[in-house]
Amino acid sequence: MATNTELELTEETLIKYPKKYKVLILNDDYTSMDFVIDVLMTIFHKSYQEAEQVMLEVHKKDKGVCGVYTNEIAETKIMQVHKQARDSGFPLRAEMEEE
Repeated sequence: MATNTELELTEETLIKYPKKYKVLILNDDYTSMDFVIDVLMTIFHKSYQEAEQVMLEVHKKDKGVCGVYTNEIAETKIMQVHKQARDSGFPLRAEMEEE
């Protein structure tokens, strides 16, 4: 006769985790580096050093990863980036791609 402990060890529990998405900031010729650093610090909660590294990646490789999130959070972060950029007069864009 099996005990509860033995039954728990033999049962398989399938956990389906939500898909994750990378949020990317895209390079443009008009947005200042200081503004990109500010966005990374305020929206993505990066330290100054982390924000500077991502900004340089954007500058050199035309895009940089800001973070990895679930779909809803990634969409919200992108909307925040676009709003902050629009309010400040910059054309900065962000996008997401599945990880």
